Amino acid sequence: MALLLAVAGGAAMAQGARLDVLDQRGDLLGWEAVGRLDLPGGFCTGALIARDVVLTAAHCVHDRTTGAPLPAAGMVFRAGYHRGTQIVAQRVRHWVAPSGYVQQPGQRLGAEAIAHDVALLKLEAPVSVAEADPFRIHDTPPEGTAVSLLSYGRGREEVLSRQPACAMTGRYAGGILEFDCSVTWGSSGAPVFVREAGRLRILSVISVASDPGQGTGHAMGPSLPALVADLSARLRGTEAQTPVSAGARRVSVGDGRGGMAARFVRVPQP
Repeated sequence: MALLLAVAGGAAMAQGARLDVLDQRGDLLGWEAVGRLDLPGGFCTGALIARDVVLTAAHCVHDRTTGAPLPAAGMVFRAGYHRGTQIVAQRVRHWVAPSGYVQQPGQRLGAEAIAHDVALLKLEAPVSVAEADPFRIHDTPPEGTAVSLLSYGRGREEVLSRQPACAMTGRYAGGILEFDCSVTWGSSGAPVFVREAGRLRILSVISVASDPGQGTGHAMGPSLPALVADLSARLRGTEAQTPVSAGARRVSVGDGRGGMAARFVRVPQP
């Protein structure tokens, strides 16, 4: 049975933002393709979108301090990770991220980086469908669409947690989506799910939050279809690790004082 998790530090979560800890093996049924991505110096959340491809955030595979790309060596994806065990663990062979993703050292991500904050990781070996069934990508739905979020996070690194009821609250120019889901450190790269014809599809991944760990229910992530299609083609071409092109344009990403530094222009609903 899933347990209700209170936010560390006593901060109140956004109204209706229930967070269920999937603390029994049976609770993970159907979620086996979501896992913890262990990285040099930390971890993120990721999800299988093919038997040998993991979807996460681009900033997870870049050094937090310098913004430099991290080597694939030392990255391990642990599908269905739960208290020291996992359904399957695979090392990462190489990864790709969009050329539009640029991270300035020591500063928060700006609008262009958030809109491109996606990475695909090629695993050393495929995961069998019997072990974990990959998820498909969903096109962008209208504002107000109900979504759910699965993630690991600081203070709950050993178990997967699910926020079953939040919503997509905004859509901005450049392909940025806004959610009222509550996230914390480690939730980066976590899949945001939407239900389509009775099946769960991945709508976005968590890129940034206004106040990580404070339960304010304000997070953003990129629209995925075009980015994932492009990155998937690069992986199929066995392109080696090339996270940023040599001619990538650098952008201003904030003033380093915390909070959302970028300006966003809302896209009118059709």
